[in-house]
Amino acid sequence: MSIGLVSSPDGRYNRGIMHSRSPVHIVCFGDSLTAGFQSPTRENPQGSSTPYGESLQESVGSAGRVSISGICGELTGEMVLRFRKDVLAHEPRFVVILGGTNDLGWNGPTHEIMRNLVKMYEQTLAAGVVPVPVTVPSLRVEDAGNSREGMAWVAEHLARRFELNGLILDYARTKHLTAVDLFAATAEPETNLLAREYSNDGLHLTTAGYRLFADLVYRQVLQPVLSKSS
Repeated sequence: MSIGLVSSPDGRYNRGIMHSRSPVHIVCFGDSLTAGFQSPTRENPQGSSTPYGESLQESVGSAGRVSISGICGELTGEMVLRFRKDVLAHEPRFVVILGGTNDLGWNGPTHEIMRNLVKMYEQTLAAGVVPVPVTVPSLRVEDAGNSREGMAWVAEHLARRFELNGLILDYARTKHLTAVDLFAATAEPETNLLAREYSNDGLHLTTAGYRLFADLVYRQVLQPVLSKSS
């Protein structure tokens, strides 16, 4: 097994893990949630990245190889611009696509975010590759409940996430694709806020959160395929 790793200060994280026999190639594509960014803590002062793709590779094993292409802070429009070169040119079999968190943070219109995501989904399908749409996780602002304005701000951002994620899930159903609902898996059922166990900054995931993400992709998308080919 050989491993190539490139990580740079601009938040770009690219990693390819290659096995001698790897019939299934999976690309994890997106922003900081794909790069595995973690905010620094007392226990982890450097905020080391833990991409879900690394955990996914552990689950896939020698049955395939996982490539990671995530850039912190990237918008979906920027993702579209590099999609063919960084993803389709490598001829994967599956592409896990997670984008929109940063667009939502900049108050980007949900229909424009979805339009960019659809461009990537459609390019993937046209190339004979399987796209795996992923919903945008929730957020958490610890002191938002201290004021009416804070509660209204959170409610507005949750509403926009619900709108975008609804579009993502509807698209997947229409195209008979398996979508990974990362929002539902990492949110508190009673509040719809990002669960503390999965995030220490209210936006990015913890190692536990990224491992859960990998487990969802493996169990819902890859395991059925790999079990048939083994």
